[in-house]
Amino acid sequence: MNPPAQAARANPSRTMGPLVWLDMDQKALDDAYDQAVYAPNRDQVHKRNQFNSDRVRARLGAPKRLAYGAAEVEKLDLFATGKPNAPISIFIHGGAWRSRPVKDYAFLAEMVVRAGGHWIGLDFDGVEGTKGNLLPMADQVRRAVAFVYNNAKSFGGDPERIYITSQSSGAHLGGNVVTTDWAQYGVPANVVKGALLCSGMYDLKPVRLSKRSEYVAFTDEVEEKLSSQRHLDRLNCPLIVTYGTYETPEFQRQNREFAAAVKAAGKPVTLIVAEGYNHFEMTEMLGNPLSVVGSAILEQMKL
Repeated sequence: MNPPAQAARANPSRTMGPLVWLDMDQKALDDAYDQAVYAPNRDQVHKRNQFNSDRVRARLGAPKRLAYGAAEVEKLDLFATGKPNAPISIFIHGGAWRSRPVKDYAFLAEMVVRAGGHWIGLDFDGVEGTKGNLLPMADQVRRAVAFVYNNAKSFGGDPERIYITSQSSGAHLGGNVVTTDWAQYGVPANVVKGALLCSGMYDLKPVRLSKRSEYVAFTDEVEEKLSSQRHLDRLNCPLIVTYGTYETPEFQRQNREFAAAVKAAGKPVTLIVAEGYNHFEMTEMLGNPLSVVGSAILEQMKL
């Protein structure tokens, strides 16, 4: 973690309890999985994103709403480009695995659309709708990717150029997307041609030990199946992994170690460290073509 941010939040008078993960006691671990402790401007940034999403819809027009599944929430927003047979960017939003509408992230669409790509944002259940179970959420985003592949040509998309962009708990789900056994979904093993995973979680063991277990139903099955770092043998596309220096120490560690594990597995990966950005500010960079992250998305998509 960035030393000034760490010092600003240090409490020298607090007595450390028993260590529960690495050098952290329970309070420190809980704080390391609570973004608001390290980024108090969370609500301000979210309001800014909603404001800018309204502006993007005003400029681009309302997205096309498509159903990728039978449940009411299983829909996606498509902002289409005017270019034929264009690459596709699929965005998986974060929000601590809680319910959040993808319409609040439309501000990310304009960068891709103006550059000549289709932008798709997914709606899916939060833990409120799954009784805390993450497995149905992972299945939803995987089914959505398969739907996009099977229907890309209907909206002028190239099914052979599908890319993933994801952030926070969405990047956790994105990590599971890129380590999917796609034979179970009837699409090619290399259906995803590249992915950017921003500020995600790739091993659920420490998350399970944190206060997030109060609302997420972690089990041995969930931890094993949805810890993407344990399934890199199924990874079939280049990755960009990124985080900010003002994120929590655990989110920084998770992303560093995941990128290192991918490299050790002999798979292509680029690690981008964004100096001076906290967890929520990282999301804004995903839609900025001048930012170190936005430009990486466009370069990965060859736009």
